[in-house]
Amino acid sequence: MKHIQYPTQGTCSVLIDVVSDDNGIIQSVAFLGGCSGNLQGICRLVQGQKIDDVISRLEGIRCGDKPTSCPDQLCKALEQLKAKL
Repeated sequence: MKHIQYPTQGTCSVLIDVVSDDNGIIQSVAFLGGCSGNLQGICRLVQGQKIDDVISRLEGIRCGDKPTSCPDQLCKALEQLKAKL
């Protein structure tokens, strides 16, 4: 298992906690702060997915006029986690 706690930048959430198995399958995701309902949905949707698949779907999403979003920040966390595999 691989684990990362990623401090977000530019979003309402402040931290993302991600665990994957050694094959790059996401086991759990939890956000600290942010829009609770939306982020719970994202966490459930990405659980069991391959890291690369999630990155390809969510990277670059923006929140309003912000240059990033919680899904985009998740991708940044996943890139760091992927480097540990």
